Amino acid sequence: MNEHTTDRKVFRTSQLEQADGEGTNKTDNRTMGEIIAARFSRRDFLRGSMAATAIAATVSPMALMAAGEAKAQGAGTRFDFTEVEAGVDATHHVAEGYDADVLLRWGDAIFPDSPEFDPTAQTAEGQARQFGYNNDYVGFIPLEEGSSEHGLLVVNHEYTNEHLMFPGIVTVEGDELKVADADQARVDIEMAAHGGTIVEIRKVDGKWQVVTDGANNRRITATTEMELTGPAAGHDRLKTSADATGTKVLGTINNCAGGVTPWGTYIMAEENFHGYFMGELPDGHAEAANYERYGVPEGSYAWGNFHDRFDVSKEPNEPNRFGWIVEVDAMDPNSTPKKRTALGRFKHEGAESIVNKDGRVVFYLGDDERFDYVYKFVTAGTYDESDRAANMDLLDEGTLYVARFEEDGTVAWLPLVHGEGPLTAENGFESQADVLIETRRAADLLEPTKMDRPEDIQPNATNGRVYVMLTNNTKREEANAANPRVDNKFGHIIEIAEADGDFAATTGTWEVLLQCGDPSIAEVGATFSTETTKNGWFGMPDNCAVDADGRLWVSTDGNSPKATGRTDGLWAVDTDGEARGTSKLFFRVPVGAEMCGPLMLPDMQTAFVAVQHPGDGGEDWEGFGRPSYYEDPSTRWPDFDDALPVRPSVVVITKQGGGRIA
Repeated sequence: MNEHTTDRKVFRTSQLEQADGEGTNKTDNRTMGEIIAARFSRRDFLRGSMAATAIAATVSPMALMAAGEAKAQGAGTRFDFTEVEAGVDATHHVAEGYDADVLLRWGDAIFPDSPEFDPTAQTAEGQARQFGYNNDYVGFIPLEEGSSEHGLLVVNHEYTNEHLMFPGIVTVEGDELKVADADQARVDIEMAAHGGTIVEIRKVDGKWQVVTDGANNRRITATTEMELTGPAAGHDRLKTSADATGTKVLGTINNCAGGVTPWGTYIMAEENFHGYFMGELPDGHAEAANYERYGVPEGSYAWGNFHDRFDVSKEPNEPNRFGWIVEVDAMDPNSTPKKRTALGRFKHEGAESIVNKDGRVVFYLGDDERFDYVYKFVTAGTYDESDRAANMDLLDEGTLYVARFEEDGTVAWLPLVHGEGPLTAENGFESQADVLIETRRAADLLEPTKMDRPEDIQPNATNGRVYVMLTNNTKREEANAANPRVDNKFGHIIEIAEADGDFAATTGTWEVLLQCGDPSIAEVGATFSTETTKNGWFGMPDNCAVDADGRLWVSTDGNSPKATGRTDGLWAVDTDGEARGTSKLFFRVPVGAEMCGPLMLPDMQTAFVAVQHPGDGGEDWEGFGRPSYYEDPSTRWPDFDDALPVRPSVVVITKQGGGRIA
């Protein structure tokens, strides 16, 4: 059999997900590190564990006010659970007094006729009727108005790990891993395992169950027919030999975080699409500069060997049909998903939204790559709560903005509108379609702030702020005594307050809520509060959620014994009052996994989390010092059956005996 050799520690698809490249942003636009350093260079910035509120409450007028009010009331942390002990082992752990039950695993039935999961006899047809791989975003759409006990669970399936999915394809020879080259059948299974799942669930006697005969149950894959809509739809740069209209595309890939709109549709965000393309563009091709800015082709997957559309030498326009926000009407299993081009094309982490006070809907968007940008989209039309149908095309018209964070603590939202500023024909933008197809290059010209991997961005209706997860940036080299995080391994969280509480505003203010990492190591410069225990700090913030009480929950991606001495997990973070900057560990994942989701239902009695790629990684995991693959994984979570591989899963958390998650 043909083989390819890979790094002993990291497999090919894992390398794609880690986004550890140099980044493709070659502009001189200022980085967030430089902005932070300049802003606080005049302040007495304390490092280490004594920096309890540095760059948090002590320098923020809005935080000072909140802290003063809370202190007068004697308020402390808003979280009352007993903290989990941080660590690393083969299973998951949840706070004392709570149950964490596996609800859905890769390969589980979604329909009454779904085949039984058999990892040794997988087929594309079977996988298309089963729960997909690497669950990431989790959302909930009630089937009864206001219900937190019966609804549709919507889940993104970001990517596949071939070495954990398929038996017999990995061999280890000395310090080298050899992975058998993919064949047509394996590729088609991978394509069917991508996309998303819509499945009915119901709470019965305090426990959640999957309803396999639910009328709205659906699998969306890399071959599901979709429609391109909005300003770029039909443009010549979106046309291929299979689609002369530039409006039809097969499938969605690498769906990371996402969202549920106020009108109850499901948002899938296409992220690292560049890894699915291979081949070389013809010499002098018009898309060369565009693709270089997106890292296309990267070639982590071999799909182009069997499907011409993933080979840019054969279909040079196909990459322009990915990297969009996809909207799905989950209430209609026969509906055509729509790629909404008005929200721009980049490596979307997610698209969380909020209804503004004037009725327009605002979506916050992160471009998850080192040195790329934070965006928001404001609809032109307004949300009609009484007429769902009237909202169904709101995402086709509006204004996309990119953020510039100033060192005086203000943020400016810069419109990406054709004909304004440098976005003209002289710079290669003939229309708004060009601006959106090349969102990154268009944004570069507006000189926004280069960020450290902007991932999930969550607006908070309770306190009017917006939380930006910045996972890390190990390539940042700017040194400054006031900003010791030259090599930003651990990431940070930024808090935005839009002007006058108007989420559609073009200005606002910003603060650093947290600089992450171990606060006991002074040179790390972490800024957790002194009330944060040895279990409560974390690195690499990734996804987040705001619950019905306005509390912030943060999940992570990249914690390991080598990096932080612990696995990824879900942390509760205080954002207000005297407890601001305090963090507590609520749930942690098994070895090798990433923590995705999370989702708290409105009644506060159920939380969903997605455990992605359990068992991935290798020698970095102390105590598991070997490559981890199908036959020899570092864990067999969640089944712990020697006949079954490790399986990404959605876990549902409830309080024992019922009640709110405290």
